[in-house]
Amino acid sequence: MGPVEHRPGLDAAVAEVRRAVRAALAAVPPGSTVVVALSGGADSLALAAAAAFEAPKAGVTVVAVTVDHGLQDGSTDAAAAAASKAHALGLQPRVVTVDVGSDGGPEAAARSARYAALAAEARAVGATAVLIGHTLDDQAETVLLGLARGSGGTSLQGMAAASALEGVLLLRPLLEVRRSTTRSACAAEGLEPWDDPHNADPRFARVRVRQRVLPVLEAELGPGIAEALARTAAQLREDSDAFDEMIDETVQDLVEHAEAGISVSAAALAANPAALRQRLIRHVVAAEFGQSLTRGQTLEVARLVTDWSGQGPVDLPGCRAQRVGGRLEFTARR
Repeated sequence: MGPVEHRPGLDAAVAEVRRAVRAALAAVPPGSTVVVALSGGADSLALAAAAAFEAPKAGVTVVAVTVDHGLQDGSTDAAAAAASKAHALGLQPRVVTVDVGSDGGPEAAARSARYAALAAEARAVGATAVLIGHTLDDQAETVLLGLARGSGGTSLQGMAAASALEGVLLLRPLLEVRRSTTRSACAAEGLEPWDDPHNADPRFARVRVRQRVLPVLEAELGPGIAEALARTAAQLREDSDAFDEMIDETVQDLVEHAEAGISVSAAALAANPAALRQRLIRHVVAAEFGQSLTRGQTLEVARLVTDWSGQGPVDLPGCRAQRVGGRLEFTARR
């Protein structure tokens, strides 16, 4: 009997990325099409390679969409190279060029243009979902930026593993996978990622967090900071989901339609804990007028309930809040 042939095992990084993608694709019905956002960087390239491997087993077709933002020299060549890699992986490549505005700064404007393009391409190919390669490191950076800005619990929840994008399911399969793992997966599969120069540009706050802040925290506080921040995001999202369920159950009993708006029982609001009361106020304004309130605006409205001394109405984005007898009325602003 001849010697037994030992096949090398699957690389651990490749296996981890594939497991994450396999779990995400379980939310997609067989026979569906999904879009993978492919910039050509290590995260999206590892995601695309894993999707190319896992999708046939799930009965899913994958279209790789590369968005050319046109913000730097050579962006067209980089987009074409990413599409070529998608084709080599057996995926259907598509490249779309977008015009990036200036609202909210360059990062936010590019993100808005990119997401709009991905949603449009998903609709064009009849895709059920869009897969994006955000990693645990991206999540940690998002939480830390939200903490620095004092943005509250919503920001500290970071990015959701599953959410909606203009009527399409948005999935982030790699939120529990480290960035170093995606690079290792690319290396193991012989894939050469593209390094976006913007990802090393210290003009951007996220880059400074990545290159300076997180390394200092790791050095001074010990390893595991990124994982701890990601766990915090997950726990806050669980808390928020529980609050949302409470609000859905409570708001029906508190709210009445009023002329040109909506009204809420002041006594019922006052009887709730502050955290729930303020969430109810934000929920009413968001649901009725499509506007988001800052913490300062929310507290000013809450004082009409908890510290009422005859003060006048509070002007808010898209509406006005005022105390009328025992009720808090929200009416559209002219």
